[in-house]
Amino acid sequence: MFFASDNTSPTHPDIMAAVVRANEGYPRSYGADPIMDRVRSQIRDLFDAPEAAVYLVATGTAANALAVAIHAQPWTAVFCHENAHIAVDECGAPEFFSGAKLALVPGAHGKITPETLTAALGKTGASGVHGVQRGMLSLTNVTEAGTVYSPAEIARLTAPAKDYDLPCHLDGARFANALIAANATPAEMTWKAGIDVVSFGGTKNGCMGVEAVVLFDPARAWEFELRRKRSGHLFSKHRYLSAQMEAYLQDGLWLRLAAHANAMGQRLHQNLARIPGATLRHPVDANILFPTFPSGTNAKAEAAGAVYYNWTTPDGQDAARFVTSWSTTEADTDALLHALTP
Repeated sequence: MFFASDNTSPTHPDIMAAVVRANEGYPRSYGADPIMDRVRSQIRDLFDAPEAAVYLVATGTAANALAVAIHAQPWTAVFCHENAHIAVDECGAPEFFSGAKLALVPGAHGKITPETLTAALGKTGASGVHGVQRGMLSLTNVTEAGTVYSPAEIARLTAPAKDYDLPCHLDGARFANALIAANATPAEMTWKAGIDVVSFGGTKNGCMGVEAVVLFDPARAWEFELRRKRSGHLFSKHRYLSAQMEAYLQDGLWLRLAAHANAMGQRLHQNLARIPGATLRHPVDANILFPTFPSGTNAKAEAAGAVYYNWTTPDGQDAARFVTSWSTTEADTDALLHALTP
């Protein structure tokens, strides 16, 4: 019963097998391997973006920090939700690599609204040279609250940013889960909705460790290459990243894995209502749930072998975060539900 994070799930066998195949021979290094050529074409086709620049890194933090760094200047603000991953879970990496300041925007259930963003944009830069200037917008999908922005919602947020000629980034560590939940295409979720660069995640959805950065403006490509190298995120044996991403995208595997993870999340969601006293703090759009239970529930579930993040609310109730993954089974979800039931 492992529900702490989809980061803890195993590597999918097809992806592991691809890495083993990539171990044969002596292909060129630093991303010049023939697998990467195929990956670049795959991603351009998926996003309906034939001119997009595509790069691979090993971590989501590197993908986000480098994507921010090529778009934000040290004297600018990066607008993001107050609980965004780049704000609370990346040890200041986006600020370190860009020198920019994160401008935290409030919003219920992990989402920025056009109203809160417009207010933040309007007051930034008002003091002229004495304050930071407007820099860029960064959105997260799936959000840290487990909710999902639709393409229309993204477009309503990029619009005020574009009024100030600001570039827009999408942190898509769980991009596949968001697409499945929104029934959208990669293009609809990104450049068609005003996104300029996306961190396209694989690690949380069955890969060993690979993320793609997709730049819809190829003019930014050379700076990205320089920053990736300078930051130590250009792998010499790059083919092991390429092999993961190729297998991940092959025959729609990435979408099937995300669909299964979301389905297991919905299975938990539908059955939590049967547990006396259980409530949810956020809507359940994809594969992340934030339930609250009567005091003592977490201890009982942990004693039964359930593994997840838990804490106690100010009013003494038990709270939790459950994350389902491609490898979560119906038996896993049913066992967790049984462990939570008084």
